[in-house]
Amino acid sequence: MKRILVPIKRVVDYNVRIRVKPDGSGVITDGVKMSINPFDEIALEEALRIKEKGLADEVLAVSIGPADCQQQLRTALAMGADRAILVQTDAVVEPLDVARMMLAICERESVFLAILGKQAIDDDCSQTGQMLAALWGRPQATFASKVEIDGGVARVTREVDAGLETLEVDLPAVVTTDLRLNEPRYVKLPDIMKAKKKPLDTVDPASLGVTPVERLKAVKFDPPPQRTKGIMVKDAQELVDALRRKGLA
Repeated sequence: MKRILVPIKRVVDYNVRIRVKPDGSGVITDGVKMSINPFDEIALEEALRIKEKGLADEVLAVSIGPADCQQQLRTALAMGADRAILVQTDAVVEPLDVARMMLAICERESVFLAILGKQAIDDDCSQTGQMLAALWGRPQATFASKVEIDGGVARVTREVDAGLETLEVDLPAVVTTDLRLNEPRYVKLPDIMKAKKKPLDTVDPASLGVTPVERLKAVKFDPPPQRTKGIMVKDAQELVDALRRKGLA
């Protein structure tokens, strides 16, 4: 069976204004809308399109985190994923341990393609896909703006400084997605109801042979400084004078 793995991360919805806790220990999440990481949603949409073309048999969505992550996995199932796995843990899980868990699932499920969002909008690490490819010993194509599957090869177009670059990688492989790859589909109510009957398995990190280790510790969180009020100038000379007074010209 040709199976595609799509990791899903639960993050604060991108439309929500982030607020830092008064003691600076983290971000306020109580009562805040949580969603699928937007890049992961794009990765899932691409996996579904590949399956709809008859180039894959199953799309498997996987999330790592607390029990609340089931909500995002159910959304993934409503979009069209066939199965979901929750690696349930309340520990802080860093990219290397995420990659190790995904590797264990790739090997256990005989995955032929892993499609990941290029980064998460909460920590912006952009590391998991690359680490998974290294641990798996398989080729990778990052920041994809177009993906084509042709037999045992994936042809991936990516945007670089000089224009567009096209890579061909042998499958199995790891692909990470950029924003312009596609536009995720809208989830309809009947699909949400059907998703409740789809299988969602729960495992723990130990069953995958991984014990999460916190290697980095966030000491303090601070909101970005507020922008100062601008001033109006009458002409270019007045602008230059204002910049000079600020030591900028």
